Amino acid sequence: MLRMLGVALACAALVAAAGDASIRVGPWRAWLDSPGGELPFGLDVEERDATWRAWLVNGPERIEIPKVSFVGGQIVLDVDHYDSIVRATPSADGARLDGEWKKRRGPDAYAKLPFHATAGTAARFPSDSTRADAKRVDGRWAVRFAPDDELAVAIFETQADRSLSGTFLTPTGDYRYLAGTQDGACIRLSCFDGAHAFLFDARVQSDGTITGDFWAGDSSHETWTARRDDNAALPDAFALTKWEGNASLEKLVFPDLDGKRRSLADSAFAGKARILQVMGSWCPNCQDETQYLVLLDRRYRSRGLSIVGLAFEVTGDFTRDAAQVRKLAARDGVTYPLLVAGTSDKAKASAAFPALDRVRAYPTTIFLHADGRVRAVHTGFAGPATGAANRALRAEFESIIEELLTESSSR
Repeated sequence: MLRMLGVALACAALVAAAGDASIRVGPWRAWLDSPGGELPFGLDVEERDATWRAWLVNGPERIEIPKVSFVGGQIVLDVDHYDSIVRATPSADGARLDGEWKKRRGPDAYAKLPFHATAGTAARFPSDSTRADAKRVDGRWAVRFAPDDELAVAIFETQADRSLSGTFLTPTGDYRYLAGTQDGACIRLSCFDGAHAFLFDARVQSDGTITGDFWAGDSSHETWTARRDDNAALPDAFALTKWEGNASLEKLVFPDLDGKRRSLADSAFAGKARILQVMGSWCPNCQDETQYLVLLDRRYRSRGLSIVGLAFEVTGDFTRDAAQVRKLAARDGVTYPLLVAGTSDKAKASAAFPALDRVRAYPTTIFLHADGRVRAVHTGFAGPATGAANRALRAEFESIIEELLTESSSR
């Protein structure tokens, strides 16, 4: 019998699993115990013919968890493409889960936070009716995260159910799909996508500005301030990272996923227009861009576009890192070449890829002419959560590709 998400009657029934564990199907309110307090997110669970599926939910985004299993009386939610896993023990009635989230962030380093979830539909953040009313924060804001000097941009929108959604755009990427509430003067937003664990807690001040805190993962904390600015904009992402003038594609040599060393001047990578993507399988912004590059590959490959991904991974163990890149390729349908270029530490990545003045962001996207000359270098990626910014960036990328293909065809 199919027990579908969001069906209230299904939520009332326990479903047996793996003999000694049982949980309820349907929607759950889940959270991590972050240093800033509860970091909530949605979790949907479905079972069909003893096959279990689950999704992480943040606002409009639903991310399917690749592997759901029951082992030793625990449910295991394995987001393997991010080397991220939740293990949790069900309560006797199957309506609560308690356990731990663990994600690799280095060769021998992990982020870890306690994980909990309760079955049923519930508010992401509890409401506090005693809070004073404040003007809605819908719109565009100029933001500064301390101690950074660089400007960021926040976009907030109140939904029909009065929940709040939004994201932050920075010079190195966006904070993806944030969901939460504005309760009087209090703003709370969160996101857990298997890789990111973000929590924002802020207050609207009497002068209309916003001051708040931002926690990421199990240890990072920053403060931030914002002022309303309909024209707030980031620095030109095509002007932040420079291609070194004497860089030679022939000298940029990295192993492919089988361990064979390949030069970027390899004839197999030639094209009328070329893209090099500096990325990592661990990086959700990179995955957003990779999914887009897969579409560009399908659209333009027959006209001469060549794409090569350069993966900078977290461990430096080639076998492990190549396996993670393969998982990304399988998940996103990548059929263009992927090379393992180094480790994700930006200083080490800059040394491994000296064609750039430095690696500032994952992803970084490099557009080249057919003869290997660089046309443009773009830092970061405005993903689908940014709405209009994502659409504008796609249009700009495609304009450059069309220009390069037309240039080659006219010769």
